[in-house]
Amino acid sequence: MNGVINVYKEAGYTSHDVVARLRGILKQRKIGHTGTLDPDATGVLPVCVGNATRLCGMLTDMDKEYEAVLLLGLETDTQDLSGRVLRTEKVCAAEPEVREAILSFTGEYEQIPPMYSALKVNGKKLYELAREGKTVERRARNVRIEEIRILSMELPEVRMLVHCSKGTYIRTLCHDIGQRLGCGGAMKSLCRTRVGRFTLESALTLAQIETCMAEDRLEEELLAVDRMFEQYPAVTVKQRFCRLAQNGNMLSEDQVTTGQETTGQETKNAQSVRMYDGEGRFYGIYEYREQEKRFRPVKMFTGQG
Repeated sequence: MNGVINVYKEAGYTSHDVVARLRGILKQRKIGHTGTLDPDATGVLPVCVGNATRLCGMLTDMDKEYEAVLLLGLETDTQDLSGRVLRTEKVCAAEPEVREAILSFTGEYEQIPPMYSALKVNGKKLYELAREGKTVERRARNVRIEEIRILSMELPEVRMLVHCSKGTYIRTLCHDIGQRLGCGGAMKSLCRTRVGRFTLESALTLAQIETCMAEDRLEEELLAVDRMFEQYPAVTVKQRFCRLAQNGNMLSEDQVTTGQETTGQETKNAQSVRMYDGEGRFYGIYEYREQEKRFRPVKMFTGQG
């Protein structure tokens, strides 16, 4: 099997646990996830199967949406409720002040990754150092909060929807909001509701995937690799040049044809294209080089992994 499964990660599982379970369910080794979720978090976890594992890095870069509950007046070493309480404070801010503080994080801001994270410093994961009682200096990273929507507010709790760039820690956002208000803050719960085109509504639990597999209908739930690149025009390599494409060679203009809905000039203007053979088999993503008048392979998806 080759494609992407939209998995609903349940609480208590790590992202690696999900991959391990899927290997057992699908009887397939070539499986990879597209970005970790904390064990207590739930929600969308796209998982790549077969040759789709070459997509993992690309999917990690997609924007994401989360529904989170912020608890004000509490600060922990993990920035969520699983950690050791460092301090508690009375929440004196009124709702308008809390709302203003939360919304002030919209846009770009420098976020310091938490100690309890999988980022590495000198070859060692931060959470491993944290468990040893060590704290090391972390470089702030630029993240972007596209939108924060406050869904409900019953202080000291605030439920909010966050649309953000890759690399954003929602736990840290909650912590930083608490810092700005002076009372501290921690993340009470987290559900990832969207990763790129993958939404919570279409996500399948591991039990549902197991049922689909047993009923021989899992292929229906797999998103084909080429569907991830529908923004690019499709071109077809001419039959006698298929071997060149299969081997990942560059192709000249006269070795490909464009579809009925795409002109040759539109294909060149797009720069990136989806390459197929005459039978509709997807080879990969090519980019057009104007100076060379050729299509150069960028990412190939032939083969099984």
